[in-house]
Amino acid sequence: MYHQYADKTKLFLAVIEAVEADVIERLTAAVVAAEPGTPADALRTAADAWLDIASEPEVRQLVLLDAPSVLGWAGFREISLRYGLGMTEQLLSAAVEADQLTPQPIRPLATIMLGALDEAAMSIASAEDPEHEKGEVRTVVHNLIDGLLGLPHPPS
Repeated sequence: MYHQYADKTKLFLAVIEAVEADVIERLTAAVVAAEPGTPADALRTAADAWLDIASEPEVRQLVLLDAPSVLGWAGFREISLRYGLGMTEQLLSAAVEADQLTPQPIRPLATIMLGALDEAAMSIASAEDPEHEKGEVRTVVHNLIDGLLGLPHPPS
């Protein structure tokens, strides 16, 4: 397979592209299957699905650990935005349309949200106890989403 690509970086890029496409398909399927009642539910479902998928050993290694090193931060970020920005914009736009989110520029908000979710996944990927970290990160991400939407936080 290597002979079909100019170098190992091009081969790695093709692998990452395939993994990212699969991740987006799985995220979309998770949101659809959950039949979320509100945009807030859809955002939480998508975030939870991303944290679960990003915790899978292959995704963790390829996307979160290897991609920033092999492609550089800018290359990694470009791929993350290309695959995740559209879905994030759709979910946030739905929240605006449902009057759950104050109207604001969606592209910058989606970019910031996607960055937060990627950093959340990286925090889990580099943790000594990934399962414990995922539980804590999930709570923080839910609080972030609820705060963004002006929803009350459940009692701790």
